[in-house]
Amino acid sequence: MSFTRLPVAPLHVAPGGVAEHRRRMQQAADERAAERDSELESQASPMKNPQERIGIWERLHALRLPRAAGHVLVEVIAKRTGLTVGQVQEEQQRRAGRSGP
Repeated sequence: MSFTRLPVAPLHVAPGGVAEHRRRMQQAADERAAERDSELESQASPMKNPQERIGIWERLHALRLPRAAGHVLVEVIAKRTGLTVGQVQEEQQRRAGRSGP
């Protein structure tokens, strides 16, 4: 059995060439990393209240604050946000007291 080789279409080269494309991609990656670093710093900012800090932590890690006061993540969240375990548990209680998700 023989195979017929199909012609290969040339790769699309972005305006400015491959080097320019790589530079733009690296710049975009650097900007995303800087934004994440800023958010990580913001999650522990004393200028933000516990609710804001925990909200930032949740967004950055795509996780929700656990409902159980003794959950292992409560200590992790407290450490990463610069809050005490008690402050994180107060936010858990505040959320448990409201209706809806």
